[in-house]
Amino acid sequence: MIMTKPSEVHGRTEGNGLALGAVVFTVLAWASAFVAIRGLGDDFGPGPLTLGRLGVAVVVLGAMLAVRRNWVRPNRREWTLLLVYGVVWFGVYNVALNASEQRIDAGTAAMLVNIGPILIALLAGTLLNEGYPRWLLAGAGVAFAGAALIGVATAGEDDADLLGIALGVVAAVAYAIGVVAQKPVLRRLPVLQVTWLGCTIAAVACLPYAPALAEEVGRASAGALGGLLYLGLVPTALAFSTWGYALARMDAGRLGVTTYLVPPLAVVLAWVLLEEVPAPLALAGGVVCLAGVALSRRR
Repeated sequence: MIMTKPSEVHGRTEGNGLALGAVVFTVLAWASAFVAIRGLGDDFGPGPLTLGRLGVAVVVLGAMLAVRRNWVRPNRREWTLLLVYGVVWFGVYNVALNASEQRIDAGTAAMLVNIGPILIALLAGTLLNEGYPRWLLAGAGVAFAGAALIGVATAGEDDADLLGIALGVVAAVAYAIGVVAQKPVLRRLPVLQVTWLGCTIAAVACLPYAPALAEEVGRASAGALGGLLYLGLVPTALAFSTWGYALARMDAGRLGVTTYLVPPLAVVLAWVLLEEVPAPLALAGGVVCLAGVALSRRR
């Protein structure tokens, strides 16, 4: 019989607690991002908003990385994955999501993006050899049904638009590809370094938007500039770091399903801050999402 030392149990419990805290912070921050993007739609175009958000994140994460001084040189395979992760997730995802939210409300956009965890679970099961646990698939199915209820409840609004819905789906696909590309890199490289490299790679790819960003910043209000700084600092620099911390310690498929909490939170925040009142069916969908997340956590 193998005995486990109390210190080992304590360390594992503490690590699980930190990972759970990282997930909670990430979900809350990402839910707020949908509302912030929607609120900034009149001040910034999709591309300039992406570049501005990434610029803030690059500076903040770069300062944190300089303090930590923990740099691991990526190998050729890791550079390839980092390029995919940066361009697809931080670049394509953000531009597509920003463009989508100029056409559809924050709650619908959050629902569409959260098709992503199902794609993550399927991709991770094959490409990362995580398999397809029964409760993960059951939870994903239930949570997707809840997200679909939110979509049905909100997609009938006057500002809903087929192009906006299509762009939301593009964002979901980019999100799934980004997570699956990021996971193997985190086995050897520090979370902070990976997040900073992803933001930097995407910022370089978005440099063609720099003239438009300069023009829009020049005429933006103080509130709009504050919103841009918030997007770069909290949902990007901090939340992507806490996401990476959790992803390094959890299965990609199981962690991805927890982001089904984002749509109901985004709906509530949009209701309070933007006066986008959700239908009762949307609230019911949020409850179903929570039930799906609970199922996915079972073993």
